[in-house]
Amino acid sequence: MENRMPAFPDSFLWGAATSGHQVEGNNTGSDIWAMEHVPNGTFAEPSGDACDSYHRYHEDIDLLADAGLTAYRFSVEWSRVEPEKGCFSRAELDHYLRMAAACHERGLTPVVTLNHFTVPAWFARDGAWNQPEAPELFERYCRRVVAHFAGEVTWWVTLNEPNVGALLAASGILAYGGPQEAVGDVREDPAEAFARRVGGEPGTATVALPVVTPDGIANLCEAHRRARTAVKELQPRARVGWSLTIQDFQAGEGGEQKTAGMLRVLQEPFLELSKDDDFVGVQTYTRIVFGPNGPLRAARTERTFQTGWEYYPQALGAAVRLAAGFTGVPVLVTENGIATADDELRVTYIREALTSLRDAIADGTDVLGYLHWTLLDNWEWHAGHAMTFGLVAVDRETFERAPKPSLRYLGRVATTNGTCLGTDQP
Repeated sequence: MENRMPAFPDSFLWGAATSGHQVEGNNTGSDIWAMEHVPNGTFAEPSGDACDSYHRYHEDIDLLADAGLTAYRFSVEWSRVEPEKGCFSRAELDHYLRMAAACHERGLTPVVTLNHFTVPAWFARDGAWNQPEAPELFERYCRRVVAHFAGEVTWWVTLNEPNVGALLAASGILAYGGPQEAVGDVREDPAEAFARRVGGEPGTATVALPVVTPDGIANLCEAHRRARTAVKELQPRARVGWSLTIQDFQAGEGGEQKTAGMLRVLQEPFLELSKDDDFVGVQTYTRIVFGPNGPLRAARTERTFQTGWEYYPQALGAAVRLAAGFTGVPVLVTENGIATADDELRVTYIREALTSLRDAIADGTDVLGYLHWTLLDNWEWHAGHAMTFGLVAVDRETFERAPKPSLRYLGRVATTNGTCLGTDQP
């Protein structure tokens, strides 16, 4: 007999996530836009119009609501709000406030990310997160945004994946992306071309993410502390945290010591800072298995992600257990999904990931919600439009949205609060 008992709290947030630069289009004042357009750059193609969600966000919100979901995570683009240092745009702040209002009108809880990787070009020009005043500048921006929203948003994510640079530097296992540089010295270094484009000096001007320098990581952590304080001062009842990449680290043969070391360096320092937050955002896609000398690469199968990552949906349950156990605070799954052209496989991945999440909750893990990555097939950073993580396909010419069966399936899980997880039909 099928178990139909709901395993998710009544207040559980069911939704999907996007980031501004990846879906809005024409985020021309950002560091990533600048790097997209330098010769011999590292991006497969420019973001361009992306999904045109800057103008079509009502359609996106309607898709979520009509499917039965209850939350939408989106980001505010710092480069739009503060296009020049110290100059804030009331019109852009109003735009994002209208997005939050549209969520409320359709019964969705807005979960707002204050920084999802991209930063203003002027901030990158002066060293991005490596500059000493970075935490103060970020706090000032956060105060403007939160004050403008005036209580319309009560869920805030300060920074998206501040530990991803450390993870990439240590393992490279989550990297995927763009064109390889040509052999030879005839092409200009993209970093130098970027510095010139943003009006900075080579060696100082830099794309913000990934952050790998010790000073940059320390500044990111201080920026989070300051942003958290600012949100709480302006909105005492708000819930604030940051989202961390918490992949499931496992030890292969002889890899126990390496795995423990990677946890100490790549996850635990950031989780330690989360102990003073209202929640910790967990972003999980796969597992990383370590041997004695580093990560082991899994054999490719028909289920391997388009990114090259191993298909392992059970990573979600392990990641939330780790985060909750270490921090003692509730977990919000801020990203989880699969890059695949096979939507039936996406449905299977969602079902298996959510089953592992349900089991973690049954074991006593406090989980507040599940936000799928991502709503739309979007521009995926260095890989351009080649990776399809979305619950909704987007026509590259007309921007027409075409919901996939996976959106319907996740909506059915949401409306039944998980009681349908034992069934296979979308």
